[in-house]
Amino acid sequence: MNYLLPYKPPHSVAAEVPNRPFRRVGTSRLIPLLAALLTLAGCSLAPTYQPPQVDAPAAFKEAPTAGQWKTAEPAENIPRGEWWKAFADPTLDDLESRAAAANLDLKAGAARLAQARALQQNARSALFPQIGIGAGPTRQRPSPASQGLAADAETSISTLWRAQGTVAYEADLFGRVSSGVDAANATTEQREALFHSLQLAIQADVAQAYFSLRELDALSDLYADTVKLREQSTQLFQRRFDEGDISELELARSRTELASARSEAIGIARQRAVAEHSLAILLGQAPASFALQPLPLNRVTLQVPAGLPSALLERRPDIAAAERAMAAANARIGMARAAFFPRLSLTGALGYESNELGDLFKWSSRAFVMGPLVGTLLSLPVFDGGARQAGVDQAHAAYAEEAANYQQTVLKAFKEVE
Repeated sequence: MNYLLPYKPPHSVAAEVPNRPFRRVGTSRLIPLLAALLTLAGCSLAPTYQPPQVDAPAAFKEAPTAGQWKTAEPAENIPRGEWWKAFADPTLDDLESRAAAANLDLKAGAARLAQARALQQNARSALFPQIGIGAGPTRQRPSPASQGLAADAETSISTLWRAQGTVAYEADLFGRVSSGVDAANATTEQREALFHSLQLAIQADVAQAYFSLRELDALSDLYADTVKLREQSTQLFQRRFDEGDISELELARSRTELASARSEAIGIARQRAVAEHSLAILLGQAPASFALQPLPLNRVTLQVPAGLPSALLERRPDIAAAERAMAAANARIGMARAAFFPRLSLTGALGYESNELGDLFKWSSRAFVMGPLVGTLLSLPVFDGGARQAGVDQAHAAYAEEAANYQQTVLKAFKEVE
């Protein structure tokens, strides 16, 4: 809060002297100061970002022939398209569109991405001045000591009306603010890559659950035919047993095979129910409100070109997400290091102040304050018990963790592509 007392210049010759010389001196001193601040604002204490080297093989072990290796070029931002339409199945197309619109995990991922973008905008706002306006009265009674009076002296209560605009700006000394913006940008790109990865995973899960259902429908038909054959075979064995052609052991074996076929048919029906419930969850529905009519899986004629193994690595959003997380951790090291250096906060207020509300907006009631309204202009902690060094150590450890996660993600990708 800004507690300003009404100022009444004394009736003296000094009060009537123009303040033009004072302005000239202030301007001449302000220009070098601003130039120095702009120079410092371009500094950054974040380490030069270089992703760790990964021992990439010269060729894939399972490559059929030589000459199919090329350097991977990141392409995770290229749209994957509606790849499931290659199966030419209208039911699958409908399920994929319903999952894209109603899957709750996908909605949560989109919300996380929206949060990251909002935090990115919040970090970028620190690069600009913060401007506000306000108005209101202040009723105060100064102490006798503040007026240079005796302790038992009487002071009067006064009301000060104020209407002013305020401005606050932190000069980006040593890149603290810009490092925060870089970290927020990298985090947003990481969330975008993770969202793309989640989209692909859900699309694949829907397709896999759908084809599993169709496969179980085919197995259910197969076991239904098997049960019919076992029933006919058991009836035949029963007649032969009644005629005395076979022993009771052979009849018992036939009955056992029939019971086994019926049991396996019940197991297939149970598996289908579980798969149908899982598909309902992927579509954002309760299992009780979802049903898919049985339809045995037919032969699928689909040819997927093998392509180059490294081309698969280029399309993986998980690798891009791991790399962006590492870049964000690197930028946070710069933020932690900047805590060792001074912070410069420029603040000011310009408006009107008056003892009477009716005189508030008169030209003679104008007032301004240049400098910190609360606190100091330039601040630097002298002793903090090692808190700033702990922050730097934590930032370095976080970067080491993200670097290890990145290398592990790349190695896992190599294994899966092999």
